[in-house]
Amino acid sequence: MLTRFRDRREAGRHLADALRESVQGEDLQVLALPRGGVPVGYEVAVALGAPLDVFLVRKLGLPGQEELAMGAIAEGGVRVLNQDVVQMLRIPQRAIEEVAAAEHAELARRERLYRGDHPPADLRDRTVLLVDDGLATGSTMAAAVAGVRAQRPRRIIVAVPVASPQALAALRRVADDCVAVLVPHRFGGVGQWYEDFRQTTDAEVLSLLSALRPHAPAPGTT
Repeated sequence: MLTRFRDRREAGRHLADALRESVQGEDLQVLALPRGGVPVGYEVAVALGAPLDVFLVRKLGLPGQEELAMGAIAEGGVRVLNQDVVQMLRIPQRAIEEVAAAEHAELARRERLYRGDHPPADLRDRTVLLVDDGLATGSTMAAAVAGVRAQRPRRIIVAVPVASPQALAALRRVADDCVAVLVPHRFGGVGQWYEDFRQTTDAEVLSLLSALRPHAPAPGTT
């Protein structure tokens, strides 16, 4: 019985197995959330014979407690706020805007780095697999779903190796389907379910994109 993944690549292979039957014969596009979602998405794309691209999302971390998400932004100008956190902690609008401005700058940097001159994937009328290495609160994935939905895909499937029950329930309300290999009752954190959860680097992201997308920018391109 599977209880942990060796690393993100192995997790992606398990996730592909969980997805295979439900997406057979569909026009697929795998969109991975950088950075950690890319090794997972790469294995899913290879196993299912689908193209791979990134979808850029940035968490809006609470000032001084950056791991706590007060919302997220996604490419296309999407912003999703966790109103429960914002109201409970009385976070001023000024603080939200300052964090959002910094994250917009990082999102733009990653778009230049990962895409170069390569255009974003055309998502209209396709089945989009939105892939990450795990879901804790689900706020960044919710922003990704909103951003993808605006491009009128046929359907959106959130696909992750591991998710908290609460995040999965929240995402089921906005995505067309959600698939997770592990949904532990005592979640803890995403990294707890991996033996190797080292940070994915920009160079690794670029290498994996290049393997499936010949015109992706070479490592070191800015």
